[in-house]
Amino acid sequence: MDIEFARTFLAVVATGNFVGAAKRLHVTQSAVSMRIQTLENLLGACLFLRGRAGAQLTPAGRRFLRHADTLVRTLEQARHEVGLPAGFKGSLTLRGRIALWDGFLPQWVARMRTRHTDISLRLEVGFEEDIMQGLVRGTVDLGVLYTPESRPGLGIERLFEERLVLVASEPNRPWPDPGYIHMDWGAEFHAQFSTALPDLAAPAVTANIGWLVMQQILHCGGSGYFPWRITRESVEQGQLWRVADSPVFTLPAYMVFPLERREDTLSGAVDTLRILGAEEQSAGGELPLTPAQPASAARPRR
Repeated sequence: MDIEFARTFLAVVATGNFVGAAKRLHVTQSAVSMRIQTLENLLGACLFLRGRAGAQLTPAGRRFLRHADTLVRTLEQARHEVGLPAGFKGSLTLRGRIALWDGFLPQWVARMRTRHTDISLRLEVGFEEDIMQGLVRGTVDLGVLYTPESRPGLGIERLFEERLVLVASEPNRPWPDPGYIHMDWGAEFHAQFSTALPDLAAPAVTANIGWLVMQQILHCGGSGYFPWRITRESVEQGQLWRVADSPVFTLPAYMVFPLERREDTLSGAVDTLRILGAEEQSAGGELPLTPAQPASAARPRR
């Protein structure tokens, strides 16, 4: 199968119609139609329902979607590994949670570029499921995440422990807060949260990316749980306030890597992460006492 067929399929899915896919791929609409028709003939199934509203996936199209994504990702990874730029002896793909790209992983990139200048890097953002899938499939060399799954052939090492603190947009914001946004930090956080605040009403807004929650709080007000590593500067500058007497939760960050691979390229990257994680753990320090509001107001109502 021509990989361009899969790329064209994904472009139609992303744009919702053949015209948008043609613009994205810089080809004619007839070329897009021909590729999709050829792909459907190869697979023996109709992938899209064409209509005035655009192109909608059929059940067969939805089943093919994950395969098309895998095909394109695999080719891109192969090009990255095989087609190394001049002067590089190896390549690595690291995929990590977006919160860990805030402050922590950029330091790893800087050290790799200083100490291992002959290694080409591919940097990606992902959630636990696709990070683990990438490691299992071999399209990811290193994963940095919060709740890894044990898989044969993969090593899991704890890097450091995040401390999740409740911060608010104003120092006198009430608690419980109707503007509280619940960030899904994973199963470990949920278990601790439910135990510490069992009577807290279900939040009106939830999210799975901390950056989204932070932007909402900064622009529209509210409160939410974030790693102290990320919010420390905003609290010190008076942009956010810690909610007094609120529980602090812990969330370990881990790295995951293939155990059978012994090449120096991966070993150097893993060692650099170990060192950086130890430094982050020791630099955590104590949480300052910052009474954002009277202690009585900060306790959850029962």
